[in-house]
Amino acid sequence: MFAISRLFGILRYRTFATYFTRAELDIFFAAFRIPDFVFDVVISGALSAAFIPIYIKYSSKESRLSESISTLINCIMGLLFIFVLIMVVFARPINALILPGYKNDLATFNQIVWFSQILIITQLPLLVMGSLLSGIAQANKFFLATTASPLFYNLTIILSTILLAPKFGLLAPLIGVSVGALLYTALQIPILFKTDFHYKIALEIPIIKEFTHLFVPRVLAVITSQIDITMDLFLATLLEKGSFTIFLFAQNLQMVPVSLVGLAFGQASLPYLSEMFNKKNLSEAKKLVTTSLLQLLFLSVPLSMMLIFAQTPIVRIVFGGKKFDWLGTNYTADTLMYFAFAIPFHTIFYFLTRAFYSMHDTKTPLFINLLSVGINVSLSAYAILIAKQPVWALSRAFAVAIIINVVLLIILLYKKLGDVKNDKFTSSHLIMQTCKIYLASILSAPLPYALMKLVDPLLIDTTKTLNVLFLLIITLGSYSCIYLFLSWSMGLEQIYLVGGIITRFKSASKKVGELFVDLGE
Repeated sequence: MFAISRLFGILRYRTFATYFTRAELDIFFAAFRIPDFVFDVVISGALSAAFIPIYIKYSSKESRLSESISTLINCIMGLLFIFVLIMVVFARPINALILPGYKNDLATFNQIVWFSQILIITQLPLLVMGSLLSGIAQANKFFLATTASPLFYNLTIILSTILLAPKFGLLAPLIGVSVGALLYTALQIPILFKTDFHYKIALEIPIIKEFTHLFVPRVLAVITSQIDITMDLFLATLLEKGSFTIFLFAQNLQMVPVSLVGLAFGQASLPYLSEMFNKKNLSEAKKLVTTSLLQLLFLSVPLSMMLIFAQTPIVRIVFGGKKFDWLGTNYTADTLMYFAFAIPFHTIFYFLTRAFYSMHDTKTPLFINLLSVGINVSLSAYAILIAKQPVWALSRAFAVAIIINVVLLIILLYKKLGDVKNDKFTSSHLIMQTCKIYLASILSAPLPYALMKLVDPLLIDTTKTLNVLFLLIITLGSYSCIYLFLSWSMGLEQIYLVGGIITRFKSASKKVGELFVDLGE
């Protein structure tokens, strides 16, 4: 279901590329910066770092559960109300600060401000409420509703764009976003009837203190990340029109493997990791961490390699709408290539941060994130303002920063878990197996790449979408077969994950954590 939801997300961007130019989409995407900032601060800061761990802590105390979680919900919604009020009132000066490229285009700037205010008032509160329901579902290990709701959210935006864009222009997807947010929340309300939680008017000071202790460091980390994203928008507006759309298209395309492999498992793993650390079972936690990292790398490294050597045909398939020109395709492919190098690191980033949150350690990811953001912003600013490089320089800076971030997180996590000699699940074991995975991925690439270059000009007409799709199926299919064969030849245990995934689809009721732990034994 999560894969289908992400597929609909990509289809949404394909629809946008069909009905709107890159310059028009820059307006639409820029309007999301303020509401996205607020959403990530309120929800990303609270959900994984505080809401779910506290819910799990009090889930065994039924008499305290409702009061405790109601207090959290009241705090979060109170914060949201304050943010919404401030952002609506100051939408114009804030947008003027982060969008310097529109200072001489008043009409376009006014449109961005108006769209931004609509999103803050309509979409934002609904998404926050829906995300709180998702948090309750994840804490109770209900994952179906949390993955199905985004599907309907994206589907609503797609249909709204197709049906209304010819008449209403950019207002069409904006309407779809607001209605989709309503569906996103409404579909998750039944979750409340399957739990022991019942909402109450409560505001318990001890819970607020516990929430603040976990929430504040995580919020600081989120804010630094949001500054990072905002700087990308700031710098992209100084380039030619459509540059921010190119950056977002490439970023969202690389997020497909990151989300399907890393983000989905990172969300599902949090309850299991929290249980292990609450029980002080560090040996099992270490085992789960090591096997999970290797499983994630086994899936994400070849996906990264595929995006690197087949970047252009992939971009053509995904974003090749009527109004997405060839220059935009080339720039997006170049931007995607640098993002692709970082995919394995970005994939395990979410699992690593949630491992720290499960240990009630939000400070370590914060300090590392501050360093990472500093590196990203510095490299990006130099590339755009001084070196005068195009938009792909932003993705290159991101790749360098996330790699440094993840390496530091792994070092510090294993230090916390205790890297004991004669233990199979050590950092040395992780490094050796990772090298094998990269070697198998690299050695698998030459033949499929040569095949793609041979078939493209000689055998099929790749100006047609179906032919490009056929080319990709041949190329990526041959790559996958070679990769699996080499993995088997090298004795990589993670190859059995393929059979495990098939079993998982046949038996969706099994716990996500059980699959990864069992495969490591």
